[in-house]
Amino acid sequence: MTPSRSTTSSRLRPLLLCIGLLAVLLGGAAGCAKSATGAAKGNVLHMANGTEPSDLDPQTVTGRPESTIIRTLMEGLVIPDPKTLKPMPGQAESWEISDDGLVYTFHLRPDAKWSNGDPVTAEHFITSWKRILTPSLGSEYAYMLFPVVGAEAYNKGELTDFAQTGFKALDERTIQITLDHPTSYLLEVMHHYSWYPIHPPTVAKFDGMERKGSRWTRPGNYVGNGPFVLTEWIPNQHIQIAPSPTYWGADQVKLDGVRFYPIDSEDAEERMFRTGQLDVTNSVPLSKIDHYRDERSDVLRLDDFMAAAYFRVNVNKPQLQDPRVRRALGLAIDRDGLAYEVLRGVKLPGFSFCPKMPGYTPPATFEDNVEAAKALLAEAGFPNGEGMPPIEILYPTSDSGRIVCEALQAMLRENLNIDVRLYNQEWKVYLNSMNEQDYDLAWSAWIGDYVDPLTFFDMMVTDGGNNRTGWSNPHYDELVEQALAVRDEAQRKAIFDEMEQILGSDVPVIPLYTYTRSFLIDPAVKGWNPTLLDIHPLQNVWLER
Repeated sequence: MTPSRSTTSSRLRPLLLCIGLLAVLLGGAAGCAKSATGAAKGNVLHMANGTEPSDLDPQTVTGRPESTIIRTLMEGLVIPDPKTLKPMPGQAESWEISDDGLVYTFHLRPDAKWSNGDPVTAEHFITSWKRILTPSLGSEYAYMLFPVVGAEAYNKGELTDFAQTGFKALDERTIQITLDHPTSYLLEVMHHYSWYPIHPPTVAKFDGMERKGSRWTRPGNYVGNGPFVLTEWIPNQHIQIAPSPTYWGADQVKLDGVRFYPIDSEDAEERMFRTGQLDVTNSVPLSKIDHYRDERSDVLRLDDFMAAAYFRVNVNKPQLQDPRVRRALGLAIDRDGLAYEVLRGVKLPGFSFCPKMPGYTPPATFEDNVEAAKALLAEAGFPNGEGMPPIEILYPTSDSGRIVCEALQAMLRENLNIDVRLYNQEWKVYLNSMNEQDYDLAWSAWIGDYVDPLTFFDMMVTDGGNNRTGWSNPHYDELVEQALAVRDEAQRKAIFDEMEQILGSDVPVIPLYTYTRSFLIDPAVKGWNPTLLDIHPLQNVWLER
């Protein structure tokens, strides 16, 4: 059933249609020819990865291009079921949870080994968790470990003795983790790569224990404990992995390898798929969606996906310090037009920061209301946009990113009569701009790390590693703490609703749309199951060419 659409302004609707038509014209017609490269690829999976990874260190990266590869090279205590994402034994063969939900005891597999043949030990995990929480490392994802006793205090430098945290190695193969409060989704959180171990001797050898960017992550240096090993990394060309002979489940790995391609151009990506060079794409050009729907539905996938796109707002920029200005920007966006006209219906309008997910439907805190937007802008001292300084929108380089941001630029210009400018940056530079808060508005997207609303809400705590807006609200921080401790679902929902309302009022983020996962996949690829977090353990994937 197609969701209902609100009426777009008569002046803006033709513009959106022109942007959508331009995308089609630029993309050209999608053919269906297939070259004979399938046989040449053999049993190696060829897949697009979006862009060049910034690094492959599980404790210092934050992006999807990095995580897709890291999940093949490293493994945590638990791994996700390939169909349901429920926790399954990984490096730990079993575990127990105390009756009060505070103490988790994990037992490592006797055959858990690193790719260099070393046994994986409990102390390796403890040292790894100490590393990610070490303040000097500056890991943006350190907060993923904060449910553990003392973890946050150690990360903030308030506790200097790591032995006083809740991480303990009881013996060589037994790990005990003690929590501050019951965390029902802890095992799901531990799927995340921030919980993965690193091989401490290797990282120390390359002087990487307390700094980012050391060369331990390069081919020949990388020591992992996952189902694959890193064999080749040619920057901006490809990354190659091969099955690890030391992996505890090596006999279950069916692929002979995977080659990841960093491709910024969605049109180039689609051409590579059409000519047989790729088995799986990272996306589909907007101009080709309708064609594949009509002509090649066997290769088009539109999976449910727990992800959302939004503007980060740099609240420290002079023209964006007033929350009335920020909210005016949020109300002036035609989300229905963006989702259905520009994005060809493969995205849904987003009226809240947290997307809908199993067990939680957030309240709508935004609407498409141009008149209310104009009124707020006038209240803030910019009637009809007069005197409003220019605003720049930053986005990471991609074809669809350009099309989306051009549409948003047009909406804000048309509806608020303000000067809006666009600029794009390559992925690594874009991430640095986020970290340095060197932007006005930044198109951003967030994929849930686990299936719980907190995976979105806890991003926005004061000085959170993934906040990056300069925004702080002490009451919001208190609510996040409450949500961590409360077990009653009705109480948790009320807390989440209040956090959503605060974000809608203070506006450090402006929701744009929620996702379905749109990509192309060769029918020869088997074991690639739809999952809400778009996680596909490649040790469970195989090819039938």
